[in-house]
Parts: sequence; C-alpha cells; structure tokens
Amino acid sequence: MRHPILKPLYVALAFLLFSHIGPSALRAENAAYSAAISSIQEAEAKAIVDALADDIFEGREAGSRGGHASGGFIIDRLKKLAVQPAGTTQKFYQVFGAQYRNILVLHEGTDPELKQEHILVTAHYDHVGYGTSRNSFGPTGFIHNGADDNASGTAALMELIEAFATSELTTRRSILFIFFDAEEKGLLGSRHWVNNPTVPLESIPIMINVDMVGRLRDNTINIHGTRSAAGLRQLISRHNHDPDLRLDFTWKNKANSDHYPFYERNIPFVMLHTGLHDDYHRPSDDADKVNTAGIERASRLLFSLTHEFANRDTIPNFRNASRGESEWQRRQRARVMEPAPPRIGLRWNPDDDQAIQGDGLRLTDVVPGYAAQRAGLQSGDRILELAGEKVTSGEAFRGQVLWAKNPVKVVFMRDGQEEPQELTVELDGTPVRLGISFRTDDAWPGVAVVNRVTPGSPAARAGVQLHDHIYRVADKPFQDREEFLALVNGEAAPLSMLVERQGKLMTVSLDVPPLSGKGETGVTDSPSAIGSSAE
Repeated sequence: MRHPILKPLYVALAFLLFSHIGPSALRAENAAYSAAISSIQEAEAKAIVDALADDIFEGREAGSRGGHASGGFIIDRLKKLAVQPAGTTQKFYQVFGAQYRNILVLHEGTDPELKQEHILVTAHYDHVGYGTSRNSFGPTGFIHNGADDNASGTAALMELIEAFATSELTTRRSILFIFFDAEEKGLLGSRHWVNNPTVPLESIPIMINVDMVGRLRDNTINIHGTRSAAGLRQLISRHNHDPDLRLDFTWKNKANSDHYPFYERNIPFVMLHTGLHDDYHRPSDDADKVNTAGIERASRLLFSLTHEFANRDTIPNFRNASRGESEWQRRQRARVMEPAPPRIGLRWNPDDDQAIQGDGLRLTDVVPGYAAQRAGLQSGDRILELAGEKVTSGEAFRGQVLWAKNPVKVVFMRDGQEEPQELTVELDGTPVRLGISFRTDDAWPGVAVVNRVTPGSPAARAGVQLHDHIYRVADKPFQDREEFLALVNGEAAPLSMLVERQGKLMTVSLDVPPLSGKGETGVTDSPSAIGSSAE
C-alpha cells in the first residue's frame, strides 16, 4: 500500500527545515530532501528482505557460513552506492570474536564544528541460524530466516543509507551507520563497538536503533527510549508526517537490542519496533509474512528523524532519571483524575443532550447537598434560562453552568404553575474556561498532559481526550505549568491548541468564554479552575 499524500507533506517539511538559508540554496536542499525521501521504496525494501531471508543464508547466524555470506550481500549493495567505508579491516568491517563482523558506513557532515559529532543509526543483520534450545521457540534444527528479526531493520537501514547517498543531501553532523553482527548472541556486536569505538563515544549525542519493523499492525510503531532525553517524544511526533501512522511511546527499556550498551554509557537512544509475534525466533519468520509497505513507512520516519538530529542546533542530554522508570510507573502516572464535584448537582434525560424543544430541560434528579437543591429546584422542573441565556440542550446547559459566575439566575417552569419562575443559585466551585486538568513531566518539557476532561466543557466539545499532549496554546509555546495557565486563561476566543495524540499532531479550536473587559477570566490557577464538573 502506497501513500501518495506523503510526498507533498515531506516537501512542506523540507521548506520548514531549510527556511533559514538563502533562496537558491533552499531550493537545492528542498529538492535533495524530496529526492531522498522519495527514494525510500517498498519494492526495494522487499527485495532486501526477500534476499536476506532466503534459505541460502541459512538463518544468518553470526560467524557462520551464512552469516558471512549475508554480510557480503550487504557490502555488495553498499559498494554500488559508492558510500564511504568506516570499518577497521577490509574497509567496511570491524571484525571481532569468533569471526563476527560489524559493517560500518560514514556520511560525513559539512559543518566545521558539528561534523565532529556523529549520529549513530544501527540495525543488526544476524539471526539464529538453525536455532537451539537457547535462542529458538522451536522447532529447532530448521533454518530460522529471521525475515522480521532483523532483515526488516537491515532493509530499513539500507534504504536510509541509499537515501543520503543518492540525493546529494548534506547534513551538519556526521552520520555513522552500523550493521551489527552477533546481536542474537548477547548484543556482542554493539558491546564490542562500545568497548572499541571507531569514533569517540563522547562524539555521539544520540543513537537510533531499528529492530523488527516488518510487522506493522494497526498502523502503529512502538517507539522506545524517548525518556532517555528530555523532549524526544515531542521531536519525534513533529516528524511523523504519515497521516495514518500512530506511535506508541513505551517506557519499556530492556537489554534486548543493540541500543542498550549505549544507554549504559549515558547515550540517549530511540528504537523503532513493530512488536513481537507468534513467529518470533521460529522457523516461520519468513519473508511472505512481512509487511513491506510498513517497512517503507518506518524507514521514512527513520529518515526524517535522522535528518533532524543531524542538523538541529542542539540535541538534549541524557536523562538519568529514565533508569528508574518502567511501564508500571507509566501506568501509575497515566491514571486519570476523579471527576470534580458538580457545580449545580442536576441530572436529566440523556436524550436531551443534543437538543430540546422550547419547553425547557426537564430535570430527572436534584442531587442532595448541592447548589440546585439548596436553591430550591426540584425534580420535574424544566429549566428555560441560565444566567440570561436560553437553554437549548443538555450539552449546552453543561457549558453554561461551567463558566457561569455567581450568583446566577435560573428561569424554570414547575408543573402546576402557569408562569415561569425565577431562582438565584450560588454555584459550587469556580468558573471553568477550558475544562481540563493536566499534569507536567520533566521528560516532556513544555507539555501539558491531559488527565481529566470535563463533560460539556469547551475542551470536551472540541474533542480533547484523556492523555492528549498539549504543545502550544494560541500558537505560543510554554515552558511550565504557570505559563500554560496564563495562556489558557488569558488568550481570546476561539482558543487554538496544538495537540499530540499517539504521535500525531492536530490543531483543535475551543469555543471558550470571552475575556472580560478588565482582563479577568473568572478562573484561578488551581487544577480545578480549568477542570470542574458540569452537572
């Protein structure tokens, strides 16, 4: 499956990336970027996977006849691209252990200073050969072709190298590409390189690892490592230009792939992965089960991220707090807040939420102890107006209650009476302008994470959801909780917000109450001020 909409999106991105340079240079860089991204093709990825997962390579066990042959296949393709070898022996190779062989390629940067830094992009090309009781889920004794693990990642890395090699696209930093060997024997290739680096470890601000990207399902790629440096989730989301691709930002961080030796050395990492499956480390992990269109999509995301890291002014430092974080902690922090106490304490027929006739919103219940009961409203009353505004639906009434300032006048009809009645109600809580509660996180600076959405509020009506990440308000960034509150309480209506949901960016527009002439919003800076209940 191809995505023809992607090309104009990438061209637009290229304009943003290179808008700081002169017009003629900008045109050249845009053309190079477009050519690079367009060169990443499903057909080429499929050809590489089909070749590496062929029985001729006997499962690509490191140090074996098939493992060496698969390394030779990779180098033959690299030679055709005329790339710069970066190995220590035989140009491309770094030989170690029992004739294991890492394969290295260098794309040299152009900035006089930044080119001394190296963005590291890796994938392991070995697999488990015929399988043993230690590395296979069986049956053993048969060729384990490892089409997904990790011919798919090898294909993605090869497509990335080709994109840079054939497009004349330059980068400020250098990029070191490594096909690691002996990953399946205990991360031996990456551990050897870390202990015997071909460039200084301190020159690596970040590494990107690609392991098993051949089973894209539900349009979702798992992204590991985004908490190893502050702000990585935001950066990656801004480079997800596939309109259908969702990103699952897991907190899992195990020694299960080649990123880990770098993580142990305080080097931030990102890993792309499409998840385990029933064919994992079995002879059935064959090429016919690989989603090659998914490899293309993962490779284009990989390219965009690599290009960004290779050109941005700064890259965030390693975040040591990530060492103590886990999926359990993620679930704990992701817990939603309990609904805030109601401001008025009323219930009505859910059928009245969308629209009602001119006879008002009929109440089915008045909750004891809340504002409505204290003021004297009763079940069966029909509310016609609140604070001078007609009530047209239950949903609209929720919003009216949320942002009303005390005291409010309620006009209603009561059975057995011919004329409308009027009551003054002192609502509980404070007026609500937005309708969310949120939390912040030091791994996501400048982000508000939604942990409660109040029914009927402007946020709810605009489609804001739990766990959304808010990046900008009224097209303005914010640094902390106080700046966020100042923006949502101080910007005029309608209020726009840039929101990230599962790695996809969207802009939502909130029909918030207008600001008063005195600049007062009627809300405070407490969590409940923008997230109280409506009923």
